[in-house]
Amino acid sequence: MKRKGNFLWVVRGGCGFIIIFVAVLCISARFPKCFSNAETAVLTAASFTLSDGTVGIPDDETEETRETESDDTTPTEEKVNKADTDYQEETVERNWDDYYNTYSSHEGEEQYVVTEKNLTGYGTKYENFYVQNKTDYDLDIGEMLKAPLGFEMEDTDEIQVLIMHTHTCESYLDADEGIFYESFYPRTTNNLFNVTQVGDAIEQSLKENGIGVIHDKTIHDYPSYNGSYDRSLETIYSYIKKYPKIKVVLDIHRDSLGTETDKTKPTFTYNGKKGAQIMIMSGYDDGTLELPDWNYNLRFALRLQQKTETMFPGMTRPLNFGYFNYNMNVNTGSLLVEFGTDANTLDEAVYSGKLFGQSLSKVLQS
Repeated sequence: MKRKGNFLWVVRGGCGFIIIFVAVLCISARFPKCFSNAETAVLTAASFTLSDGTVGIPDDETEETRETESDDTTPTEEKVNKADTDYQEETVERNWDDYYNTYSSHEGEEQYVVTEKNLTGYGTKYENFYVQNKTDYDLDIGEMLKAPLGFEMEDTDEIQVLIMHTHTCESYLDADEGIFYESFYPRTTNNLFNVTQVGDAIEQSLKENGIGVIHDKTIHDYPSYNGSYDRSLETIYSYIKKYPKIKVVLDIHRDSLGTETDKTKPTFTYNGKKGAQIMIMSGYDDGTLELPDWNYNLRFALRLQQKTETMFPGMTRPLNFGYFNYNMNVNTGSLLVEFGTDANTLDEAVYSGKLFGQSLSKVLQS
């Protein structure tokens, strides 16, 4: 009996050793491939640390504390937060290899810096927001805010807001890594990656609030950049002719700040999520810019600046009031709005578009 027991022990031990040996060989063969590039390494690390793809609750946070915090909101915040949830459910599938991928191979390329800032605190302060007056006009912000708008929204489902893009190809970074490579070129005709995604987010928020809106995605800056505003003006007038109740025309852009080797990204945080700061632009006519109703556009811009900064503190850069037209002469509700810079991520800009649509809805419905 003792010999039989020893024999079984040897057999079991041998089988166990063989299984362990084979497992070690498999891991040794596959492990180097896990880190052949940065993207695979990230995914591999995630698979080692996350059991089911969910995000765990930090040690100092519980379900109870999160529920308590979410209950302590104003009616306006509740509506915005609900929209946040609704929006996040509608994800867009993007293959960054079709545009630019920070995690792809950049062997031999120079790596440059992204500097993150919250751009505010300059210009003239009025209550909770700033205006950068680049004109010689003696601007009384308080009086402008009291003056009536140059349009009145109607109680109708018809189209009253046009969203469009003079520089449709403007695009963003894919990742918030604090770097970019020399091959990064922030322009593309692929609407999955350019500023039209921001327009989609604004459009969705307006529709959620019952405002009739249409979003044009015509490419006006390719193959020729010159003449973009002439071409976009034709587009605007074609829509106004087709939808004569249009009161508001928003030309949505993204900015560019910094140098070729050090780009600046303006950001803010709302509800724990980072977004791209926006800059509202409104033109002034000194008699040479064919913008006779500039004051109505400015009243609209100021109300929108104030409401956006009140609802989402830190979201706005100072309102840019200067000597420019940018097709703002088409009606009394025309504005140009810059969403972030080429150093912001597309997700940051889209998040800001979604929030901006909420503040715009409030202004239009007030």
